[in-house]
Amino acid sequence: MKTIQPEELQAKLDAGETVNMIDVREADEVAAGKIPGAQHLPLGLVEFKHQELDKTEEYVIICRSGGRSGKACEYLESQGFDVTNMSGGMLEWQGEVEL
Repeated sequence: MKTIQPEELQAKLDAGETVNMIDVREADEVAAGKIPGAQHLPLGLVEFKHQELDKTEEYVIICRSGGRSGKACEYLESQGFDVTNMSGGMLEWQGEVEL
């Protein structure tokens, strides 16, 4: 599984790169703040909503600590998606958040 460190993701965003981000935390966690531009798709719905994603795109998967996003990455990879897990999750994120 590919991984990206939070500071690497921040550098990409700061450089103006378009990054497809999916936050797989629960709604109450996301309500406390998410990375601006991240799409919210709770882990429990990934299996049912993955067909709404584009297999030609790359996605960075985010959760609180990296565990749930790792599970989402494993599943999405098995379905043919190009995904990268953000190591350390939002606990390690030092950048901007939106409510």
